[in-house]
Amino acid sequence: MLPILRSYSKFFHLKHTFASNFTSQKAMSGKTCTSNARETATFAAGCFWGVELAFQRTDGVLQTTVGYTNGAVENPTYRQVCTGQTGHAEAVRVEFDISAVQYPDLLKVFWNIHDPTTLNQQKNDMGTQYRSGIYYHTEEQRKQALLSKEEYGKTLTKPIVTEIEEASTFWPAEAEHQRYLEKGGQCADKGCGIPIRCYG
Repeated sequence: MLPILRSYSKFFHLKHTFASNFTSQKAMSGKTCTSNARETATFAAGCFWGVELAFQRTDGVLQTTVGYTNGAVENPTYRQVCTGQTGHAEAVRVEFDISAVQYPDLLKVFWNIHDPTTLNQQKNDMGTQYRSGIYYHTEEQRKQALLSKEEYGKTLTKPIVTEIEEASTFWPAEAEHQRYLEKGGQCADKGCGIPIRCYG
């Protein structure tokens, strides 16, 4: 089991704040950013703060970016997404080294950091922006995502409601949301086993 899964296997309660700093957003296409051994993955699993830190701690992950995807509004803000009117999911785009970690390993992290059986909700956070989603960048990722959903579903008593769709435009979130928990003092070291706290 990956180290992060031992410390982050319970579903987390989430709390949002509205910070004042803002940076302009640049959309990222849904196409994979591949360079030799570098690939891209995109996941939605509730509040993106804790999801990002979980992947930051995962061996082989080179870079993470929190943002908004699979919605209908261009260049959405955090406040807009929180209304539930833009259709976006809070998501994390993960750049990873395939020589150090494989996509199925990232899927294991994904399934274990949230409850994929609750529709548009993670704990007390409710709304379509908190939905569970896997957004694939290649046909191989699509196949692996579907297979992992089937296998993980066998361990649950309720059906999985995770959407598995092709990656679309990804809008990076405002600067204050990037690496939010790390900037708040939580460990982002690879393999760190300290429980992730999204509030308190």
